[in-house]
Amino acid sequence: MLETHTIFDDAAGRERLAAHRVTDIKEAVRDKNRVNISIDDKYFCSLDISQVVDLHIKVGRELNAEELETLKKASDFGKFYARALEYALMRPRSSKEIRDYLKRKTLDRKIRVKNPKNGEYQTKTKSGYDESLIEPVYRRLEERGYIDDYRFATQWMENRSISKGTSMKKLRLELQQKGISAQTIDRVIVDTNRDDRAELRKVIARKAKKYPDEQKLIQYLLRQGFNYSDISDELSTESSSV
Repeated sequence: MLETHTIFDDAAGRERLAAHRVTDIKEAVRDKNRVNISIDDKYFCSLDISQVVDLHIKVGRELNAEELETLKKASDFGKFYARALEYALMRPRSSKEIRDYLKRKTLDRKIRVKNPKNGEYQTKTKSGYDESLIEPVYRRLEERGYIDDYRFATQWMENRSISKGTSMKKLRLELQQKGISAQTIDRVIVDTNRDDRAELRKVIARKAKKYPDEQKLIQYLLRQGFNYSDISDELSTESSSV
């Protein structure tokens, strides 16, 4: 979790410097797992329920300016983590994909919003999250098991092999493009006991009608990353069995 507790532990300093008070805590409308915090009778930020407990936030609590800044950072962390978790749960993601996503979310972007007064849409700039939150959010996802390149690579390889058939060469390239290390790819290959010849037979069965000309079929299979000698052997076997 983002380290936020140390500032709140200095009770004496808090009493000396406190200039603001928590005046209300209400359940957020859009997200029941978050609450809205009001400071001096004005909305200040929202927090996860767990953050409220961890930071000992309650109505009447006095906070100084430094503590308010820490509260805001904790709020941003909670929102950023929630968005990142949604992204990670949509489908398996590699660590590179997660990092790329987190980086994108720190960029400002243009959004269209409707003016409630005249009903017209306006373009506004929505600020991205602070870059300093990338590592804390990434670590939280990793600690909770949402980032695991070995598991990702295993699932990717299994899903790509269910019916269509894919060469080992092509799979290796795909995983490299996803940012998976060569060592992890090698581990997955050993553990999954893949058979390129079996994958080749799947592709031949799917594409034989599309490529009645054997030379064109061979060229297609070579482009898919299969070995020429394997292709030749399998096509010879197919011909002899007809």
